[in-house]
Parts: sequence; structure tokens; C-alpha cells
Amino acid sequence: MKIKTLIVDDMRLAREHIRQYLAADAEIEIVGECVNGREAIKAINNEKPDLVFLEVQMPGVDGFGVIEKIGVQQMPAVVFVTAFDEFALKAFDANATDYLLKPFDEERITRAVAR
Repeated sequence: MKIKTLIVDDMRLAREHIRQYLAADAEIEIVGECVNGREAIKAINNEKPDLVFLEVQMPGVDGFGVIEKIGVQQMPAVVFVTAFDEFALKAFDANATDYLLKPFDEERITRAVAR
């Protein structure tokens, strides 16, 4: 059974980078990509992904706002993706599965998926 995965990042190149790494994993099915928190909330409710790669800082609703809106108990597994290490503690307090600092490589994203 494939892991239904959603990619959420306001930067196109970041989404492409994540998508390229995930495409190499036969166990991953990318069910969508979102450019902001509002789109992410809709996609999570509609697609019911198992895993979300979620940027912390986005215009409008940020990554933490997405979790707050969906609810920690209903939120799928989250791997936060950001260029800033200052949000790591808050991310794990929000039950993050992992926290990736940009830039990251294929090995690091593979370890995040394995968790």
C-alpha cells in the first residue's frame, strides 16, 4: 500500500525538489501540491494524505496554522520543511514526525519518510 503524500510549500523550486526525491520511492504516491496553508487545509480534508511535507513559513496561514485548523488528532504525519532551525521545538510540540532544514539531500528525505 502506497503512502499518500501531500507537498506544501510556497516556493515552486522547493516543491519540485521534494517531488523529485519522492518520485524515486515506489512506496510514495504524491496526491497533490499546495502553495499556501489555505490550499493545504482543503487538500488534507479532501485527499486524506498519510504524510504531509509542510513548509513552516508561508503567506497567510503558516504550517502551524494548518495543524491548528485541521487539529493535531486529525492531522496526518507531518514532516516540516524550512530554512530556519528556530521552529524545531515548536514543530515537535505539534507532533511533527520530522523536521528538515533546507537544503536537504535525498538520504535525509528518505530517512524522514521511513519514520
